Amino acid sequence: MVVVFSTMGVVTKTTRLGVKIFGGQHAKAGNIIKRQRGTVHHPGLNVGMGKDHTIYALVDGVVVFSEGKGGRQFINIAPDEKA
Repeated sequence: MVVVFSTMGVVTKTTRLGVKIFGGQHAKAGNIIKRQRGTVHHPGLNVGMGKDHTIYALVDGVVVFSEGKGGRQFINIAPDEKA
């Protein structure tokens, strides 16, 4: 279901922001973890950030949310251990 907003006759689609892969879940390299506007969450270890502030995984592993200095929130990936 796509919600469409109309303002003064201009129709716009929703932006579909938010967390896509939650803490404790497995992510593959390249998976989008969170779509956001601005840096609400910052990229941590094994995580990259796109020009639209989208956070994505650089390696396969488990998503870990953590808090850093000054209350800054980070998203990290704990890499899979190779057997």
